[in-house]
Amino acid sequence: MGSKIAVSKDLNRTAYDHLWMHFTRMSSYENNPVPTIVRGEGAHIYDAGGKRYIDGLAGLFVVNAGHGRHELAETAYKQAQELAFFPVWSYAHPKAVELAERLAHHAPGDLNKVFFTTGGGEAVETAWKLAKQYHKLTGNPGKYKVISRAVAYHGTPQGALSITGLPALKAPFEPLVPGAHKVPNTNIYRAPIHGDDPEAYGRWAADRIEEAILFEGPDTVAAVFLEPVQNAGGCFPPPPGYFQRVREICDQHNVLLVSDEVICAFGRLGTMFGADKFGYVPDMITCAKGMTSGYSPIGACIVSDRIAEPFYKGDNAFLHGYTFGGHPVSAAVALTNLDIFEREGLNQHVLDNEAAFHGTLSKLLDLPIVGDVRGNGFFYGIELVKDKATKESFTDEECERILYGHVSKKLFENGLYCRADDRGDPVVQLAPPLIADQPLFDEIEQILRDVLTDASKLL
Repeated sequence: MGSKIAVSKDLNRTAYDHLWMHFTRMSSYENNPVPTIVRGEGAHIYDAGGKRYIDGLAGLFVVNAGHGRHELAETAYKQAQELAFFPVWSYAHPKAVELAERLAHHAPGDLNKVFFTTGGGEAVETAWKLAKQYHKLTGNPGKYKVISRAVAYHGTPQGALSITGLPALKAPFEPLVPGAHKVPNTNIYRAPIHGDDPEAYGRWAADRIEEAILFEGPDTVAAVFLEPVQNAGGCFPPPPGYFQRVREICDQHNVLLVSDEVICAFGRLGTMFGADKFGYVPDMITCAKGMTSGYSPIGACIVSDRIAEPFYKGDNAFLHGYTFGGHPVSAAVALTNLDIFEREGLNQHVLDNEAAFHGTLSKLLDLPIVGDVRGNGFFYGIELVKDKATKESFTDEECERILYGHVSKKLFENGLYCRADDRGDPVVQLAPPLIADQPLFDEIEQILRDVLTDASKLL
């Protein structure tokens, strides 16, 4: 047998040869260097050559408290020395208990039971399985279907991918888990009806959920999965009254409402949970990402007492779990991260500055290629259009040539890491660390302006 070199100094070549990057066309790096990020500080990241970039996406909607927090690293070190690992399979450890109590304290209504996972997709998978078993335990064994929105992304596990509303992401892996049905999302910019009346549009969109429940049969539908602000498609906020109407519909038909807050929780919208921002109480919340600001992986499904109640009786059990769910190091880091949130008032900082961020990005509406700027908190999407008057979108060829071939590359070259995406219509998404302020907003806007001005000339 030949020996392998333990470490290569050529990280670019090694990355291509051995690191299978996620959601990546690997062929694009066969003869091109792989962007390699080696350090982060505050709202900035640095590549292997020492170049500084604005982290306009908080990693992946994750590093909410910002990079370089030594306090979080020290917490992980201290906890790993004391208890690096123990499962929460019929046992507890102090940090998982403390974090569960802390999350229950922050969660709305009676959401007091916390089932830990290691990420958001696992949390969504957990919620669907739990919803199905809940209905079986309460005498409704036929309720297994779920409803979610078109274009919405809910994760990559087989169940979560079924709930996801992006056909191109699902096609390579079909057949998936049966029973997942889609309804319209809340993109009022492209509203098919009531586009000039947000409240009426919200009622219309919510009523499509009831229509789907009735069409499938209320005795077959277990749950509805919705993000407070939908990510895929470019940050769709809910119209006024939307979630209140959805809550009514779910209650009327004994359907569980799952608030998928993998992105929207932990300050992204200026509140600990997105449901708080829009005034509704779901039956379950799925969360992950910002819980530790990315310093260690963790996720959770937070469940109401009412839904958990039958699982706490007799010999019933939720036969589901993950080896690293509630990991001691991750739980300890999450607790310290929440301490930072409270000590520094990060949620209030977002609430105080969200209008300024939105206003700064909205200056880009004077460009012919910018059709819409939308979002909430520190979470915004800029939709790009071919024709502002008609809202005509890009063709597939134009997306490839302009969005990926120009906009995405030039933003990074000019010092802004963010997301240019065409899952739905072409958008640029911004979600910087929650410590971002006006000077950073201005710098983001200027980089976007320069790149999008050039992109307009390519149409």
